[in-house]
Amino acid sequence: MLINNVPWTRPVTIRLQCGLERSFTGAYDALDFLENEWPLRHGERYDRAVRTCRGALNGAIPSVIARESFLAACLEADMPAVMAPRKAGPQPTLGSLRTSRYSAI
Repeated sequence: MLINNVPWTRPVTIRLQCGLERSFTGAYDALDFLENEWPLRHGERYDRAVRTCRGALNGAIPSVIARESFLAACLEADMPAVMAPRKAGPQPTLGSLRTSRYSAI
């Protein structure tokens, strides 16, 4: 198995059974957690998450599939994902709206 991490486009943050939150940035982080700290060592979704994270690290499975499998395993183990609030970008001003509207003409 490759040691290199396969990063996800968006990290996954879950709420552990003890109430703490933990973030995972890629397949390596998730697989390490699944193999060494997972509260349940059984379950269909757990098994699938282990397989897909390994496959992502070996380049055989897209990282997005591993991410989704990891999320499903977390739900199976009663560790829900925590949704991060959307970061607010700069609000357009009236002047910038006029400029962009006229620049398109």
